Amino acid sequence: MARTKAPSAGLMINRRTLLAGAGAALASPAISQSADNRVLRFIPQANLTLLDPIFTTAGITTEHAYYVFDTLYGVDGDLKAQPQMAEGHTVSEDGRTWLIRLRPGLKFHNNEPVRAQDCVASLARWSKRDTFGQMLADATESMDAADDRTIRIRLKRPFPPLIDALAKPMTSAAFIMPESLARTDANTQVTEMVGSGPYRFLKDEFVSGSRVAYARFDAYQPRSEAPVGTSGGKRAFFERVEWHIITDAGTAAAALRNNEVDWWEYVLPDLVPVMKRASGVTVSTGDPLGSVAVLRFNNLLPPFDNKALRQAVLSAVDQRDYMRAINGDNVEWRTCAAMFPCSAPHVTEASSGPLKDPPNLERARAAVKAAGYKGERVVIVNPGDFPSIGPLGEVTADLLKRLGMNVDLQTMDWGTVVQRRASKKALEEGGWNIFHTTSPSVSVVNPATNFFIRGQGQGGWFGWYEDPSMEQLTSKWLQTPIAEHDQIFAAIQRQAFDGVPIIPLGQFKPPTAYRSNITGHVRGVYSFPWNVRRV
Repeated sequence: MARTKAPSAGLMINRRTLLAGAGAALASPAISQSADNRVLRFIPQANLTLLDPIFTTAGITTEHAYYVFDTLYGVDGDLKAQPQMAEGHTVSEDGRTWLIRLRPGLKFHNNEPVRAQDCVASLARWSKRDTFGQMLADATESMDAADDRTIRIRLKRPFPPLIDALAKPMTSAAFIMPESLARTDANTQVTEMVGSGPYRFLKDEFVSGSRVAYARFDAYQPRSEAPVGTSGGKRAFFERVEWHIITDAGTAAAALRNNEVDWWEYVLPDLVPVMKRASGVTVSTGDPLGSVAVLRFNNLLPPFDNKALRQAVLSAVDQRDYMRAINGDNVEWRTCAAMFPCSAPHVTEASSGPLKDPPNLERARAAVKAAGYKGERVVIVNPGDFPSIGPLGEVTADLLKRLGMNVDLQTMDWGTVVQRRASKKALEEGGWNIFHTTSPSVSVVNPATNFFIRGQGQGGWFGWYEDPSMEQLTSKWLQTPIAEHDQIFAAIQRQAFDGVPIIPLGQFKPPTAYRSNITGHVRGVYSFPWNVRRV
């Protein structure tokens, strides 16, 4: 696919200013030099600002939540549902009554037993926010506790992927909380972190922007199976895990090279060669599907409440500009002209419309004018502290200016973007038109979980795209035999490329780096601490 113009040099310089001198004299971080074998010292991909994984879809919050909470089911390496907190389940002959039995002896961090009542309340709260959960709730007649260890779900109609909904990985997973917390309104944040996962959140040590700490939950009962994906035995070999929030890439690299931290979750692309040469450091990638990057429009506010204008911008995008901006030449990436991750089951690029065609800026400028754009301000909220997202906003700002649009690129920290994107207010009151984000590919591999393109309107994901036809197609997918999924995926993609709720920007595999004496980590999207030990 040809490109009429490469990204401007300034865009690439902005990314690299973080890295000046990184390969030579790296800054010395203010971190303890101790190499305590009881403590895993970790640099996460971003700052943790929101703690409630039901309230927000922010990836860093989801990663935090997997430490603290557990799920009834997880997924293995083939994304197949496997029991986790659940011992197993039975289904009635008519497919309308499900009984899920909890494993015995499960406890919350306050040493209270995990009961079916807690699970029912947690699933009810989760189903108000998650797209798959909302579909399950719509099909549910009642959900209650048959006894302290048995969850009973009565359906209005058969819902074959029920266990897949409870097992969905990563973003908006169905985490289990105590009933007292799960009764919190789904639109209100839970700030008390009491789960039943392998690690306890240490509230008194939490300083957003600086430090997060977790302690091993000694009453946790891991499963006997080997850990794979989000399933299996989550064995916590470290007594503590400490997150050190370091946003300066040179400082993070120095900390890892000097054995002052054990693990740097996301290595900036320009530092990958440096870290590969570093003594005692291993660089690798995790999940084979990697992550996807997207541009998200606010469908409630002008000018992108206009579908024709969204289509005009889509026609001007070259994914290579975006992938090079965040990955350079040192990270594996690919273009993916699809609304689902490429290489996932049933996904092709055949219904990609203009995204597969060579961009023509002159034609795109004419399409912008024909759509009725009259110079309205376009506010892009953009994180300056998130290396795999911030450059995406810069590329978009440059592109929209070349399309003749009035661009206001507002740079802020990622925590502020996460809060700001929830606002439905006018621009003058703190609203927005565009933000960019990335997501683990496994979070959006099917029509029910792909919140990017669901058409739920005011009840949907930030940007509030409304498309009843998309919702009808998604409901049809739930009842469609697997043999017909290729056709239904193609129909959903055609609908999404017509409505343009997002613009897919490509697919990439974020690199991670850790001390070579750290072993046992489970390959996947996030750098989970279970099964990890120092040798």
